[in-house]
Amino acid sequence: MGLFILRRVGVMLLTALCLTFIVFVMTNLYPNLEKLAKSEGNFRMTDIEVATWLSNNGYRSPLDEQLLADLKAGRITQAEASEQVNVGFDSRIFRNYAEWLGVAPGWTGEDRDGNATGRCILPGSDPAEASAFCGILQGYWGWSTVAKAPVTEALGTRMGNTGFLMLCVLLLMVPSALIVGVLAGMREGSGLDRSLSTFSITTTATPEYVSGVIFIALLASSRNGLGPLLNDWGWIEGKTLFKGTATSAMENPNFENFFLPVLTIALYGMGYIARMTRASMAEVMTAQYIRTARLKGVSFGNIVMKHALRNALIAPFTVIMLQFPWLLNGVVIVETLFQYKGVGWELVRAAGNNDIEMLLAISVVSVFVVLVTQLISDIGYVYLNPRISVT
Repeated sequence: MGLFILRRVGVMLLTALCLTFIVFVMTNLYPNLEKLAKSEGNFRMTDIEVATWLSNNGYRSPLDEQLLADLKAGRITQAEASEQVNVGFDSRIFRNYAEWLGVAPGWTGEDRDGNATGRCILPGSDPAEASAFCGILQGYWGWSTVAKAPVTEALGTRMGNTGFLMLCVLLLMVPSALIVGVLAGMREGSGLDRSLSTFSITTTATPEYVSGVIFIALLASSRNGLGPLLNDWGWIEGKTLFKGTATSAMENPNFENFFLPVLTIALYGMGYIARMTRASMAEVMTAQYIRTARLKGVSFGNIVMKHALRNALIAPFTVIMLQFPWLLNGVVIVETLFQYKGVGWELVRAAGNNDIEMLLAISVVSVFVVLVTQLISDIGYVYLNPRISVT
């Protein structure tokens, strides 16, 4: 088992390097860098001014000194200088990736006033105290151009909010899905099986942005839906059952302001897990050892709990672990819809404002979650299924 885990960790590290490099290249394409330069500088900047800003801030290779000298002396115009700017591939990307990882010294330079600047020199800090290496390996994830703070500080609170949301979703989704799947698979073809299977398929076929809007309209609307109706009947007090926004849940989560986003995500994933559990349970119930137990007079409850359940949970366990990467995608829609400021909400804001360092940090978190959950899934599958050999 130890050698198996080491091999898997090695593959994980290699995969992480490849994925993060691809994301780094995609986020550092020239159109994205051009938007960043104009948002940080001036939206009326010319191409040569954009290229100068990018080179001075370490994003692109330094410009040709002769080109800058000719432009400054008036021998060429701004338009002529802009035509000579490289807007394609820049070999500087490899150095930037090494700096971002923390295996190469961070770039240094000077601003217009002659003050020292660099990747490792934070705004307001003393350049003399700055370290040479500042990357992921050193715990520095970059500077957020939107939050105007280190990425770790800006992202830390968002990760806590999303982590709590995902925990609540799992506590609702996993037990409910397993119960529905086991009940449906215990008696394949029965009315209960058909009803639960239809429910599972319906929830899986309904995207989060659809179910979320439906829940808000039915349960959080002050003009229509179930809330005003139940209020007229005297069953509840107030206008609505739930709040249509989860903004207040970041400080004081409760059933009223937090249940709808949790339910929206849980329902979508619950159907898939339930279907997998049902299929696995139905297959186990037709196994030879189950038939033998029935012939020996073992009660149906003991057959399910002591013989069928563990084998039936092997396949759903893998599916459950793979829900973690999916949850990171699901929270993007739900957090934006319910205005819950977590990682998904921050991802949308970073993409809209071209916050490159924040986008890279969120990608690292996503890659880490995917690879770790896959490793746990592999180890758990080997443990639950003794027929699998890792030698």
